[in-house]
Amino acid sequence: MPLLTPPAPSGTSFDTPRPAGPAPAPLAEIPSDRLLLEETLPGGAAWSWTVKRHTTLRLTALEAGANVSFLCFNRHDLIDRYNMADTLKGQHTAKLTTGYILVSDMGRVMMSITGDTVGWHDAIGGHDNAALVRKKWGEKNYQTARNRWHQNSRDHFLIELGKHGLNRRDLIANVNFFSKVTVDDEGRMHFVPGNASEGDFIDLRAEMDLLVILTTCHHPMDTAPEYGPKRVKLQLWRSDPPAADDWCRKYRPENERAFYNTEVLYL
Repeated sequence: MPLLTPPAPSGTSFDTPRPAGPAPAPLAEIPSDRLLLEETLPGGAAWSWTVKRHTTLRLTALEAGANVSFLCFNRHDLIDRYNMADTLKGQHTAKLTTGYILVSDMGRVMMSITGDTVGWHDAIGGHDNAALVRKKWGEKNYQTARNRWHQNSRDHFLIELGKHGLNRRDLIANVNFFSKVTVDDEGRMHFVPGNASEGDFIDLRAEMDLLVILTTCHHPMDTAPEYGPKRVKLQLWRSDPPAADDWCRKYRPENERAFYNTEVLYL
């Protein structure tokens, strides 16, 4: 194993050159000998799992207008979790797509976006709750509507957090994959309908062992006239470790520092 040395201080330049050429094209199909798990989540479902280091999680929209609200935690140190502010300010962005990474409270890379057919994923819009769903689409409980009952991300997050010894104080700012939110010159946020089409996908390579929690409920700003969260396919596959010239590692100098901060955990 080569000697691991910290990168030079990155500074705060906004004009740091990115890797030359286009981003690497994602695999259109996951090789069968690398596929570890495949599951279809209905709209309004929740899921949590341990995702091992250098495993890639592919999320595929099975219907147009899908949304996946997403959290992740260091599996071996749950206090170290996704940090929205550091992820965005460290990469000088307000959206996520290929090349960007998810950064933890401790400045470590958690996941790398190695492939993306959408181009924009929301990191600032938050998640919905029971009151918001009720205000938009009315109330339907399980006792009367059975599997057509109205569900929300906040309740799902709290249930899944509880399964792993966590609680509401661990409910952090989330990512909304497949959704797009823009901000105008007055600071008003706007939801963009139809951001993701059927078949769009995103690949998220785990750079440390993770606890991943996600839900397929509506985006909180969704303007749909009727309640109807969309189905999403979830696949875990065995991917290669990032090389020294990995696109995500080299996308920003801050990324290189975050990779170093994670890799020293595995010496």
